[in-house]
Amino acid sequence: MKVFRSHLLVCGGTGCHASGSIAVKEALVDELNKRNLSDEIKVVETGCNGFCAMGPIMVVYPEGIVYMNIKSEDVSELVEEHFIKGRPLERLFYKEPGKEEGIPTMQEIPFFALQDLRVLRNRGLIDPENIEEYISRDGYAGLAKALTEMTPEDIVQEVLKSGLRGRGGGGFPTGLKWQFAQRSVGDVKYVLCNADEGDPGAFMDRSVLEADPHAVLEGMTIAAKAIGSNKGYIYCRAEYPLAIHRLNVAIGQAREMGLLGENILDTGFNFDLEIYQGAGAFVCGEETALMTSIEGKRGMPRPRPPFPAEAGLWGKPSVLNNVETLANIGQIMLRGGDWYASVGTEKSKGTKVFALTGDVNNVGLVEVPMGTTLGSIIYDIGNGIPGGKKFKAAQLGGPSGGCIPVEHLNAPVDYEKVAELGAIMGSGGLIVMNEDKCAVDMARFFMDFCKEESCGKCTPCREGTKRMLEILTNICNGDGKEGDIELLESMAYTIKDAALCGLGQTAPNPLLSTLRYFRHEYEEHIRDKKCRAAVCSALFKSPCQHTCPIGMDIPSYVALVRDDRLEDAYKVMLRTNPFPSACGRVCDHQCMSKCRRGLLDEPVSIKFLKRYITDQAPRPEIKPVAVTRKEKVAVIGAGPAGLTCARDLALRGYSVKVFEELPTPGGMLSWGIPSYRLPREILGKEIDDIRKLGVEIQCGVRVGRDISWDAVNQEFDMVYLAPGAHKSQRMGVEGENLQGVWGGVEFLRDFNMNEKAWTGGGKSLGDRVAVIGGGNSAIDAARTASRLGADVTILYRRLREDMPAAAEEIEAAEHEGIKIEYLVAPLKVIGSDGKVTGIECQRMKLGDYDSSGRKRPVVIEGSNFTLDVTTVIAAIGQTPDLSFVPQESGVAVNKWSTFDVWTDGFRSGTTNPKFFAGGDAVTGPSTVIKAIAAGHQAADDIDASIRKKNGEPAWTPPPEEEITIPFIIDEDTEEFPMARMPELEASARKANFQEVEVGYTRALAMKEATRCIRCDAKI
Repeated sequence: MKVFRSHLLVCGGTGCHASGSIAVKEALVDELNKRNLSDEIKVVETGCNGFCAMGPIMVVYPEGIVYMNIKSEDVSELVEEHFIKGRPLERLFYKEPGKEEGIPTMQEIPFFALQDLRVLRNRGLIDPENIEEYISRDGYAGLAKALTEMTPEDIVQEVLKSGLRGRGGGGFPTGLKWQFAQRSVGDVKYVLCNADEGDPGAFMDRSVLEADPHAVLEGMTIAAKAIGSNKGYIYCRAEYPLAIHRLNVAIGQAREMGLLGENILDTGFNFDLEIYQGAGAFVCGEETALMTSIEGKRGMPRPRPPFPAEAGLWGKPSVLNNVETLANIGQIMLRGGDWYASVGTEKSKGTKVFALTGDVNNVGLVEVPMGTTLGSIIYDIGNGIPGGKKFKAAQLGGPSGGCIPVEHLNAPVDYEKVAELGAIMGSGGLIVMNEDKCAVDMARFFMDFCKEESCGKCTPCREGTKRMLEILTNICNGDGKEGDIELLESMAYTIKDAALCGLGQTAPNPLLSTLRYFRHEYEEHIRDKKCRAAVCSALFKSPCQHTCPIGMDIPSYVALVRDDRLEDAYKVMLRTNPFPSACGRVCDHQCMSKCRRGLLDEPVSIKFLKRYITDQAPRPEIKPVAVTRKEKVAVIGAGPAGLTCARDLALRGYSVKVFEELPTPGGMLSWGIPSYRLPREILGKEIDDIRKLGVEIQCGVRVGRDISWDAVNQEFDMVYLAPGAHKSQRMGVEGENLQGVWGGVEFLRDFNMNEKAWTGGGKSLGDRVAVIGGGNSAIDAARTASRLGADVTILYRRLREDMPAAAEEIEAAEHEGIKIEYLVAPLKVIGSDGKVTGIECQRMKLGDYDSSGRKRPVVIEGSNFTLDVTTVIAAIGQTPDLSFVPQESGVAVNKWSTFDVWTDGFRSGTTNPKFFAGGDAVTGPSTVIKAIAAGHQAADDIDASIRKKNGEPAWTPPPEEEITIPFIIDEDTEEFPMARMPELEASARKANFQEVEVGYTRALAMKEATRCIRCDAKI
């Protein structure tokens, strides 16, 4: 046998063929010939390597170096560097997302290292069209043992001992199925392989057939020996030409070597098989429909019993297993059932192959022991969700399966647990979905598939799926109505009970699982005409506007920026947002997360364009609004929620008075956000505009102290409670009451209230500060402390990607020299003479997933350490202070110290019909834009409540000033990234409180506005 110094194993699966592996292989052969290396280096085309997202892939042996995303134009350089100069080409190494360092070998790549290969043991290692390579890897050794050393009963007992269950979806014990067929009387029996694989997103069986076809032939032959069969069929869809080609080659080679046909291995046992090509009907994945199709009839299921083991193909006893099940058999015979059963769970033995696809970084084939957690498959092997998006759910089992949501990432993936969660194992398609996927639309998609693929034989499936699809389509189109959800549920259970075959009976599964976990999304579609994922386009003008909590008309004001009509753009923004300038600086810009431009390169910088408008345009004139209503309204709390509500009610003619405990209005915008992010004069102008409408704001007045609750109750007809969440949560550690321990909110408020004292030296944090927490308040406190001259360290108990703070704020803090210690938690604050001298901490490691999809930090015993600090700022969360609300008020406060709302049909209504509530005092600490939305909602509710009580018709908004919106769509969209916000250099800003972000220039803003692709266009 010829010896080569290197073998180049090029992936030859369908996925890599599609991405150019054939051209890469041909280029390699040509280059090696050109350099006279073809006698030293052999190029081998293997089956699927598994890591489909990175194809074309090539592995170099004996070193084990793996190259990914190879292009034919890379080949010359690769041969020169690696095979002539002996220097691996590092630029073609695998790189984990967000990391620059390449990984040279497969064993070091988590995608490969964390798998347990049994079915896929030969993937990427052998030429699937060379039987000798299969035999060199113990191929057909299991068959030889079964034919020469075992009786049919022994074979069945070994399969029973292994615990192998059918990998085609049902999970029926394989050994038991074989035993039934073995005991059935018949002179003719059949062994069938189901390679139809019709599930969207599934490609396990195809890849096994392409990479290791002999494993399936070996398994079928052993099954034939076990049940006494001499004839078999592989039912494979015609859409798998490469799999069919390699199967035909494998069958021919096996016959030539006496492993198929007459007198196999001189044992006197005869077995042969042929391929039957299916036309692609999904229903032919059902065993009786598959057999009917092979018989030459229309593929339709038939009632059972009799079961196929008694009367299957042409009425003869038959065994049907899928590709993955049969690929396990040879190794079970060779190594024994106990070996196979050594991995997995008590009732689900062995490994399972999944086609991992969808919104996941590492798309490909994954083989793991049964019982591996869903989180491990998606995050450890799949490397998580692209683009920093959040995981929403995984669809398991295809159209017959269901979704498993984020709160079950710790669930072991085995037959029992998956069924308990409302899904099925199926053949192994695992589609990962991020937060941008709509549960209702997903159910509609799979119902559409099932309706189209229904064979039509039974009425429940034929008519039921059609009717359910109509209802789901109506809901997605905004035509859903009350009662639709209940009707869908009723129909789903009827179909499950009455449909003829397993495919019909499981067709409602995606609907039922989405209703189980995402019922609120159905309700939002029907009641609010809202799709939180911004997928159902009939419900909105544009994804960005739909996602904005206050529905700002983003496409219009961006188009007006492009047209250089900034005054009109300002007016458009003020229609829904009384604080556009503040939001242009501190909004969490949820709108940008759904911007369709982000699918091309990066989202449009909506937030910074908003700021540009308010920086450059003249402020629209605000005129007082006459009081036309007799009812008076009090607002408690002058934060964005309270002020928005007051503004809206004033515009409707109400007399509104706002009570604010702090010296100036603005709430957390004034007292919790440093001026280097939001200058006070900017916010002040927007609050002044609300005053100009006629809203009275009384500051320094606390209800219950300066004015009684009863006085407010008696003087005003309606009251809006929006006190915010201005109290820091306590850490719950020893030493928390020492002098020098601050809450994050209290520190920022004190600084903003006494800035001259802090900057002039009258107040001090000392020279070393520890900030506990990972949210925006923690970052704000840290950056403020740093500007006061302290050496600041942030301690956070998880990883950077888990921090709730805005990514740009974290990055800014790092640029300013602030250190961040991850996986660290406080244990005790240390003090001397009543003052802080240090903080004892402990290191953490990540454990299981919590309900949000983040891994829980777990203490590392013995990892304690102490930081010498003079101040500790705890910014781990905030709670409202509702102590001003009397118990006898009739306003319910729950265990989270927030108001209970949504009574009497009003979202902001409390348990006392005269009092409404919103903002952080209802939701807990949230964002400015959600607070504004709460203010709008409260104004609507208060006005509606008054009018309902008076028997008046609902308020009709006055006509808006007509503003013509330009509509320009570029014929060719040029890809270029979002314009970055110009900032002061870190060295120039860290010693003062000047605004860090300096704003867009006209040129930057105009260019950025052209990036909008106008997905609000209706065609």
